[in-house]
Amino acid sequence: MGWNSWNWHGKKEINENVVRETIDAMVSTGLRDAGYNYIVIDGGWRGSALAPNGELTAHPDRFPGGIKPLVDYAHANGMKIGLHTVPGTDDCGGDPVGGFGREEVHVAQFAAWGLDFVKLDRCIMKTDEGWDEALIESVYRKWATLMANSGQEMVLSISAYEYRDWYPELGSMARTTLDIDARVKDGAIFDRAVPTKNHLSVMTVADLNNRYASKAGHGYWNDSEMLVTGEQGLTEAEQEAHFALWCVMSSPLFLGNDPRQMTAVELALLTNRAAIEINQDPHEQGRRIVKSGMSEVWLKRMSDGRMGLLLLNRGADQMRTIEFDVGGIAAGTRFDVLNVFSGAKEQTDGVFSVELDPRSSQFFLVSPR
Repeated sequence: MGWNSWNWHGKKEINENVVRETIDAMVSTGLRDAGYNYIVIDGGWRGSALAPNGELTAHPDRFPGGIKPLVDYAHANGMKIGLHTVPGTDDCGGDPVGGFGREEVHVAQFAAWGLDFVKLDRCIMKTDEGWDEALIESVYRKWATLMANSGQEMVLSISAYEYRDWYPELGSMARTTLDIDARVKDGAIFDRAVPTKNHLSVMTVADLNNRYASKAGHGYWNDSEMLVTGEQGLTEAEQEAHFALWCVMSSPLFLGNDPRQMTAVELALLTNRAAIEINQDPHEQGRRIVKSGMSEVWLKRMSDGRMGLLLLNRGADQMRTIEFDVGGIAAGTRFDVLNVFSGAKEQTDGVFSVELDPRSSQFFLVSPR
């Protein structure tokens, strides 16, 4: 759990003052204490060229003080910190600052700075062959080995845009899709009738990530991209459904908002204890178990027998009644039910029937008696 700068600030709006202010905001608002303890600086922190011995440099205007003071500031505030970097020859903007052939140098830098997290983003490879599957695997394996032997404990976040079977062996989290639509790219979109090729809607990401639910667990989790809450284009109901989906899917929860300017509604959503408890339970990645037109049911079984249950109307044009009986899949004849976002509690025989507005949901924590 943490925060990543990209969805809100992109490459040009991030700087060292924003990072410090964001750390301060995550502490003062309670986000850190709710579990969001990683702060990740994505693209924009690097200079446009490497130093003479291949070292990465900090951008002279946006990060004139360098990275180490920010690492120290994060640690002094009880947080962990990470950076975006690239394993190819060039970064995503075309600057020749990639780690290809310089992996030892860059990992040694990160360890010396005291980083806790590295997002390794498969950007540009300017060689005759370019990227192929064998090279992707060998490069990521090299990074994983060097990081494990660096003397500094660092999370490897694999960002290579689709699932591969060797991910669970190398890292604790890996992206399964391309980028999500966000403020940095014309705003967030809940769903599209026809998915686009590159930037994806919330529901397209969920659809793709759901394909690999069985691969998650045992310390590895499919990363369904940074969240797009806040003033990025989603309604409050869509933000609730989005957050609930990420919790059911056991996705690493990385905020993509601006913690310095959250509404009370957004803060309450992101710090909801029951939702986070469902997300952080290590038993499995939840999955979609019913799809009937625009009506969907998503379920996550938890380690102690409880369940996270999400009833979703993903359609944009009409109300829908969704009915589901958990009694058919869980032991017991009576269930305690917590409505995750309203806080309402009730007992039931397991039959749920909810009427949902377009693009809205109801999220429940269900406990067999």
